[in-house]
Amino acid sequence: MRTQALHAVAALVAGLLAVVLAGCGGDGEAGSDSFTVGLLLPNRVTPRWEKSDKPLIEQRLKELCDDCEMVYANAENDAARQRQQMISMITNGAEVLILDPADSKALRSSILEADRAGVPVIAYDRLAEGPISGFVSFDGAKIGRMQGEALMKAMAERGKGKTVVMMNGDPSSANAAWFRDGAVSAMSGKVDIARSYETQGWSPESAHANMSAAISSLGADRISGVLAANDAIAAGVISAFKKAGVEDLPPITGQDADLEAVWRILKGEQYMTVYKPFEKEAAAAAAMAIALGRGEDVRDVATTQVDSPTHQDIPSILLTPVPVTADDLERTVLHDGVFTVRQICPPILRPACDRLGLTG
Repeated sequence: MRTQALHAVAALVAGLLAVVLAGCGGDGEAGSDSFTVGLLLPNRVTPRWEKSDKPLIEQRLKELCDDCEMVYANAENDAARQRQQMISMITNGAEVLILDPADSKALRSSILEADRAGVPVIAYDRLAEGPISGFVSFDGAKIGRMQGEALMKAMAERGKGKTVVMMNGDPSSANAAWFRDGAVSAMSGKVDIARSYETQGWSPESAHANMSAAISSLGADRISGVLAANDAIAAGVISAFKKAGVEDLPPITGQDADLEAVWRILKGEQYMTVYKPFEKEAAAAAAMAIALGRGEDVRDVATTQVDSPTHQDIPSILLTPVPVTADDLERTVLHDGVFTVRQICPPILRPACDRLGLTG
């Protein structure tokens, strides 16, 4: 099933690129025109933004339009800074913006300004309020369900109760509620959700503080599993258990397949993560941006529609995420070239990798 999902995503994005390339001018070649695309990412706390998304989007844009330029800014988890970055890009001539909002609501006024200036905005990975022209992400409800289902499976295998602590994402992100609702839909009536926290800034420090409070309130031995919304949050959860002197950690979920999370999975500290093929997401966003920059109908590359709190029927591309435990590493992040065996199997983890047959 997981391999089929990866193939389906690859086929989808290949089709999207073909559509965009077909509209590249009379000679059928990319790069026959030029414009500037602005890329705005939300923070540096989540490793994927700088390590994966930024270079992948830049690469795809260049492949589709040789003469197009990309300008980049990172908000450092500051919505006010991101608003200023958007205004600066519009003022300096950006004709399309790819925006991963630091705050889904707070950026609404800036998106309205972009709309008045005739600059289309693509919401990337996180849905934003306001008149956005397109949305590219992974299905957040599926991610939450995958996490909830994996957590319940691991808890059942351990046979140590059904008490769950939910460590949700930052409430300023529309994705946080999306993930949470998906997880709750999977676990409702099957486990006892004893505590539920919001993690400001998706930061490990905030997650550590929240998890420490849960341990103090419930007792570590009563916590059967932790639904951590992403890998940064999982890192904070694990550090809180360790600080409390807990050696036998309960199952803990994650998301993003960060390298550090893969190491924690191999160590047995984190049970699972969710792999989102970032190359496919970057390609889809680039396809939308080029279509909009050329004045084409973005619905030609969109595959579905979603609603935001302010707008309906937003042209969207929702890709399929993949759950990953230790047994899945070879056919996911290794197969797709996200990491090499050398990267995920340093000497200290070599015995764990050998047990899984990870060689190379």
